[in-house]
Amino acid sequence: MIEKLASLPPVPGALDQVIQRFGTDMVAEVTGRSRRIVRKHGRLVVESRAGSANLAETSAFMDDVKRVLVFSDAGGTGRSYHAELSARNRRLRVHYLLEPGWKADAAIQGLGRTNRTNQAQPPLFRPIATDVKAEKRFLSTIARRLDTLGAITRGQRQTGGQGLFRPEDNLESRYGRDALRQLYTLLVRGRIDGCSLERFEDATGLQLTDANGLRDELPPITTFLNRLLALTIDLQNVLFTVFEQLLMARIEGAVASGTYDIGLETLRAESFVVCDRRTVYTHPGTGAQTRLLTLTQRWRNHPLSLDEALARLSDHRAIPLFNERSARAAVQLPAPSFMLDDGEIERRIRLIRPMEQHSVSLNMMAESHWAESDRERFAAAWLAELAELPEFSESTIHVVAGLLLPIWKRLPNESSRVYRLQTDAGERIIGRKVSAAWVANVLAADAPTLTPDAAFAALMEGQIVLDLAEDLQLRRVRLMGATRIELSGLNDTMRDRLRAYGLFGEIISWKLRMFVPTDASGVEVLAKVLDSYPVARVGGREAA
Repeated sequence: MIEKLASLPPVPGALDQVIQRFGTDMVAEVTGRSRRIVRKHGRLVVESRAGSANLAETSAFMDDVKRVLVFSDAGGTGRSYHAELSARNRRLRVHYLLEPGWKADAAIQGLGRTNRTNQAQPPLFRPIATDVKAEKRFLSTIARRLDTLGAITRGQRQTGGQGLFRPEDNLESRYGRDALRQLYTLLVRGRIDGCSLERFEDATGLQLTDANGLRDELPPITTFLNRLLALTIDLQNVLFTVFEQLLMARIEGAVASGTYDIGLETLRAESFVVCDRRTVYTHPGTGAQTRLLTLTQRWRNHPLSLDEALARLSDHRAIPLFNERSARAAVQLPAPSFMLDDGEIERRIRLIRPMEQHSVSLNMMAESHWAESDRERFAAAWLAELAELPEFSESTIHVVAGLLLPIWKRLPNESSRVYRLQTDAGERIIGRKVSAAWVANVLAADAPTLTPDAAFAALMEGQIVLDLAEDLQLRRVRLMGATRIELSGLNDTMRDRLRAYGLFGEIISWKLRMFVPTDASGVEVLAKVLDSYPVARVGGREAA
């Protein structure tokens, strides 16, 4: 084995590989090296570098003499490599982050070299990782520290990484810890293919069980990630693939429920207009006020064009679909599978529509009205839906702004996100969005009642559940991959009247269920329902 190792060629570092591949005439090196190995006339030779080499290399890159720039910490201070308007080289910078290290401030320093003011265009950042799963441990550490740095310096977690990392890149978040505990549980139950509990404990040296079963104090996420580095590549792939699926399920669930904490988020729209404001709390000591603002937001619709949809169909895995009931079209593409809490794998596909895209399970698709279509029928349905879409859409939102901490616990716990926005009048607002249900039930007796337009919008967004007279209830549901507004609690004597109002019925699992249309006629149909069956109570999403 020693002789075999001695006969293997040496593996050069990443920097040497880049220079030897493209040559010193193409690559500008701004590092602290005084000597380097380069290839000249087919041979590797040692080349000495002068102290002024960094300055000359920087000038060569900015003057577009050399197309590639490699710089390290030593070359990442006091210099600028952005597409400056006064420089000859104003090409797009594709900044590859290789070997980020452990210091978040050093990563920010390096990334800031290519992204500065007075530039022709911003750079494209690309963090580099190999297909060794455990290597994500290093990117996870830098992502976590960037989030922490952003929270300390700017009060916003997502600004530390400048959007460079995704939520799932931080493996040490609370979602990562929850996913790890579930992974331990699946290992103990023997639900992970390719790795038994005994193999895991032998390979990692971590004990998950005691005489009573699963231990109360399990190894933390940092220990798990460090031990993962010592495993074989195959075992790393098995464990990390399951861990990633569990982590993604946790994050997607938190995002869907509105509980994922992404710090301060900016609401963007074509227009924000405050149409009502009222004071809901006044601090007795300081006189500071908490205000409820009702705003109308207007945004431009950006539907997926037919050309873009047909481009998606160029993928050999894509399938054009047509819905026999709604006469709508969609593009079907594969989607990542979903791991359920019991360890079962749920196969999923993604449906891309003109204004939305979502993932559904294959079992749900089998029960839906979607069927494969030819391109002519698909294109006609797609164009018909595009023709119906307005240029702008409007909705009403409610924001509690001003002094929040004294009444924080009184606010709905359906979402703790804090938003900021700027109105058309130039007013800057920072606060928490609240649902129409909270506005209707918690405020004073003179709180605004729900109009059919507001009720329809809130139902479509899943914000409220309406309890009507005669024990009827309206709520948003998801059926066959489509969003619907269902009227439940009806009896046989109501059926004909509701059909006359414009509701449509469908027999699902041998039971008739009736729905309010979600197209342009939905508001008119909902108004007729509310006239005959007045709202008795407005419930929040917790009741849904």
